[in-house]
Amino acid sequence: MTALSVLDLSPVSAGSTGSQALRNTLDLARLADSLGYVRYWVAEHHNMASIASSAPEIMIGQIAAATSRMRVGSGGIMLPNHAPLMVAERFKVLEALFPDRIDLGLGRAPGTDQTTSYMLRRRQGISEEDDFLERFNEMMLLETRGFPAGHPFNNVHAVPTDVKLPPIYLLGSSDYSARLAGQIGAAFAFAHHFATFPAEEAMRIYRESFRPSVSHDKPLAILGTHAVLADTDAEADRLAATVDLNVVRRAKGEMLPLASPEDALAFDYTPIDRARIAQNRTKVSVGSPATVKAKLDRLIADTKADEVMVTTMIYDHDARKHSYELLATLFA
Repeated sequence: MTALSVLDLSPVSAGSTGSQALRNTLDLARLADSLGYVRYWVAEHHNMASIASSAPEIMIGQIAAATSRMRVGSGGIMLPNHAPLMVAERFKVLEALFPDRIDLGLGRAPGTDQTTSYMLRRRQGISEEDDFLERFNEMMLLETRGFPAGHPFNNVHAVPTDVKLPPIYLLGSSDYSARLAGQIGAAFAFAHHFATFPAEEAMRIYRESFRPSVSHDKPLAILGTHAVLADTDAEADRLAATVDLNVVRRAKGEMLPLASPEDALAFDYTPIDRARIAQNRTKVSVGSPATVKAKLDRLIADTKADEVMVTTMIYDHDARKHSYELLATLFA
């Protein structure tokens, strides 16, 4: 049976608050742990009214402390925003406190808009070019003590020094990310829920490109996808109206809190809006357990995914919990 895990962005609903969204994350994590989910990841996003997950390393510690079994990690830490030494030390601390339960998922994007990205990086010496690989290599040289004698970083140690970095995962939505994940020997989490590149092709490229590393000796492919489950297809479709309006708003640069299904259904959509919704619905599994199982089974067969990581961005927290409860029955 394919392993099942959770990606949580701590969604903020209209009329609620970011602090409540973070408390909802802890509540959902406890439920996921009891339901048998193998992994629970939290994201890094900034300056978005719909997402409260801005500091994943803090939430990882809180979630790991509130649960007992499943692995907890980042989906992901956006490495362009951080000094490699700081990432290494924070995750070594987490690994020391929760041995063999922490994942270090890394992203290549800033997880925000251009201006906010500048604010995050302006004291780091911003490069106009993609410096992810340079930052990643620096972090790994710290871990392997690979800086040559005489190099100024040779005397720098990521502490605690008696703890190894957790397993590394690269997040991506393109063929480049798939190939890079294989070449650096990371596990690969493909974001099918917003990617335009075919998931099955990305997974194939990743496996063909994989080279063993200190982090992973064989490929591990995770399919990230969006799902909304309810007891009936009609109820799931109603809940997913929130997703529809969120997609339309994001396309216009409006990062607003998640609307209720009632407000979403009453929205005056243009033909272009409805085309965007229809296109996005092809990447969201919506329905009763039987309906969703049929769609996920096809995805798993096409991609040969080792694991399915599901995000559910809907308005009502109890409905979101119930969706994950129903999903768990499909993978029991």
